[in-house]
Amino acid sequence: MKNYTITVNGNVYDVVVEEGASTGAPVAAKAPAAPKAAPKAAPAAAQTSAAAGSVKIEAGAAGKVFKIEASVGQTVKSGDAVVILEAMKMEIPVVAPKDGTVASINVSVGDSVDAGALLATLN
Repeated sequence: MKNYTITVNGNVYDVVVEEGASTGAPVAAKAPAAPKAAPKAAPAAAQTSAAAGSVKIEAGAAGKVFKIEASVGQTVKSGDAVVILEAMKMEIPVVAPKDGTVASINVSVGDSVDAGALLATLN
C-alpha cells in the first residue's frame, strides 16, 4: 500500500493505493469521506478587509474572474456590473443587487471561483 496526498481544485485528499497481487498495478484508490481544508492563499486572505460591507455579492456560477469592473470606494447602482466571470467561454456579469458603495473586492483577475463564492461586498 502507498499513501498519497492529492490536491484537486483546492481540496486536499489523502489517497491509499493498494497494489494488485497478480499484476503489481494499482487496483483501487480510496478518498476520505470529507476532504481536508486546503490552506488559503495569502493574497486572497489579504484582500478580505475588516471594512467589508454588509451586502454580499456572490458568484452565481463557477468560473474564472475575467475582469473587475468596480473598485473599492466606488458608488454603484443596482444592476451595475461589479465583476465579470468567464464560464464555458461566456462572459457573465455579476451585478450589484442594490445601490451602494463597494466596501471590498475579494477576488483577483484570473482567480477560479465556485458558485456562491464571495466576490465583493457593498455598504
